[in-house]
Amino acid sequence: MIARRDLLMGAGCAVAALGANALKPHRLVPLLVKGDLAAIVPATFGGWRSEDVGDPLAINGPGTLSAKLYNQLVTRIYTDEANSAQVMMLLAYGREQTDDLQLHRPEVCYPAFGYALTRNQPFAFPIAKGVEIPARRLLAEADERRESVIYWSRIGEYLPTSGVQQRKDRLEISLQGIIPDGLLSRFSTVTENPNDAWRVLETFIPGLLASISPAFRNVLIGTARAQAMAAIRP
Repeated sequence: MIARRDLLMGAGCAVAALGANALKPHRLVPLLVKGDLAAIVPATFGGWRSEDVGDPLAINGPGTLSAKLYNQLVTRIYTDEANSAQVMMLLAYGREQTDDLQLHRPEVCYPAFGYALTRNQPFAFPIAKGVEIPARRLLAEADERRESVIYWSRIGEYLPTSGVQQRKDRLEISLQGIIPDGLLSRFSTVTENPNDAWRVLETFIPGLLASISPAFRNVLIGTARAQAMAAIRP
């Protein structure tokens, strides 16, 4: 015989299950609605020219975790024709950011590939007059290689600067019933002098963002900052 307490418990579990299902994200809201990421970001701009390359920190072969995480991956080396300075760009796009599939952060990936992080700090990165993005600066060293990195991640309209903030932002988005897309934008250069590297990156990145059509800048930096850049008068 089923006791009244068992019925109440069963009803409570059913209500809880219904509530959990209602809270489960179900609506895809990507900022990259259409178009190819490689086409959105110019291969050439100003005095910079690029070539597509592979990236040892973003192996995207069939069956790999990266292949599951990222729907589009763009890796290029840009070269300044004036002084031969080089910048590696990695754009890793995932259409669905869920509990199982989330962007991998470089401060985790670099040590996994044998690099020691001698600098790892968030900072407000100015990309245009009056416009900043929350980014992260890394200095990764392995053997005789020293790589200076500036990167940011976008989850929906959020730009978290840490793994903890990324999980918090994704939870906040999921409570709205939304499954966001995500993009990791990583730029790096290899030089003996990190100060020279930062100057190169801090000039290159704003120039690249300015060269992207205003209609697509939100894919990299979110809608609010894209609109702020578009509103700046030349």
